[in-house]
Amino acid sequence: MKYIEFKVRASRQGIEQVTAMFMSKGIDSVSITDPADMEDILNKKNEYDWDYVDDQLKEDLEREPSISAYFEDTPENREKIQELKIAVMMLKSKELEGLYGWDVDFGRLYAEAVTVDDEDWKDKWKENFKPSKITKRIVVKPTWEEYIAGDGEIVLQIDPGMAFGTGTHETTSLCLRLMEKYLSDFPENKKVLDIGCGSGILSIAAALLGAGEVMAVEIDKDAVSVAEENVKLNGVLNNVSVVQGDLTKGIDFKADIIVANLMADLVMVLAESAANHMEDGGIFISSGILTEKKETVSEAIRNAGFEILEIEEDGEWCAIVARR
Repeated sequence: MKYIEFKVRASRQGIEQVTAMFMSKGIDSVSITDPADMEDILNKKNEYDWDYVDDQLKEDLEREPSISAYFEDTPENREKIQELKIAVMMLKSKELEGLYGWDVDFGRLYAEAVTVDDEDWKDKWKENFKPSKITKRIVVKPTWEEYIAGDGEIVLQIDPGMAFGTGTHETTSLCLRLMEKYLSDFPENKKVLDIGCGSGILSIAAALLGAGEVMAVEIDKDAVSVAEENVKLNGVLNNVSVVQGDLTKGIDFKADIIVANLMADLVMVLAESAANHMEDGGIFISSGILTEKKETVSEAIRNAGFEILEIEEDGEWCAIVARR
């Protein structure tokens, strides 16, 4: 049987928009290749990074970011691919019109479809997802990969899909590193509130790092279902509850730590209500913030009654840690 690979080449910002577009059309199995991620590995940014790097990764550094989805070669799917091409063109048109802001660059947004006569092709995207050591202790792996945990390591199983969050994106890895650092400051049975939980990866990590009670809030109903499945998959049903909601609206929960991997504007909105859902001395970890906006977001967090403890950067992204 023949399969079709539909690939879009774009900038990192463009890849995020294409991913969201795929999600809106029910495409939940994609492969994202980002040379910057590979460069981070080769540069050995952290002492706990891998000691061995495959030569193929070095070759991939020359490529631009891309996202691919795979389809059986049927008339219905060919029509769907034409719809996707049009959707990509619409994204580029909206970018040029400034609808996403004049400082946004989606790159080429070049789409192509390639037909391959290979029965295994529909699963080829899985080759790009391997166990990744995100922090000193946390390893994230897809369900189809085997991994033997080392001393002190925590292994999360997260498959790439419709909900954002497999741990490799800078915004997620920043949150994971900071959660690992600050969760140790609190006694047992600490409580964590995860706003905009996506796949549930931060909530699951919090539970595996020792949080006694975690509430995961997500506005998208499909992402809620994905998060619930991931919570069950990782065996933390007794610690993590997933609810559908808009930021903290209607939430009756006070936490020792609030973590929010959102975007700059939403973090500033959330800061105003976060203090009402936090115990005295609680920690507010926010990410999804471009470094160029860190001062604006930091000021909003301070104005909400928080003390900024640190700002950690990774590439063009940063995370802000504040104390109530």
